[in-house]
Amino acid sequence: MPAATEVVVDASALAAVVFDEPEAAPVVASVAGSLIAPTLLRYEIASVCATKLIRHPQRAGEIQARYRLLDDIAIAYAEPDWASLPALARRWALSAYDAAYLQLALSRQAPLITLDARLAAAWDNAQAEPTGQA
Repeated sequence: MPAATEVVVDASALAAVVFDEPEAAPVVASVAGSLIAPTLLRYEIASVCATKLIRHPQRAGEIQARYRLLDDIAIAYAEPDWASLPALARRWALSAYDAAYLQLALSRQAPLITLDARLAAAWDNAQAEPTGQA
């Protein structure tokens, strides 16, 4: 497969990088193109940040500083194909949120970077289908 010009990144992978989690290095190493994500990514990363603030109030300054790093990461945001999300989510037993990442990767024929095992499996299986689409 030729080098990708776009790579779809989901919230699990991006959160690992933004919040400097142990999985960050492999995520960064797997990026071979410009990042793209559904618009919901910003909400999901904000939710991760809020959860971290609740669980680790003593690290609030560090967590908020890491969250602000999101503004320095070049990510193109795209609206998902809203009409296809319910069926795609049902087909692959995903949330509508995860289906948005899958739908974007499939429609752009772009690799999907995720740490979510269910989403990764759906991506692998969807690509293996004759049409590459669900």
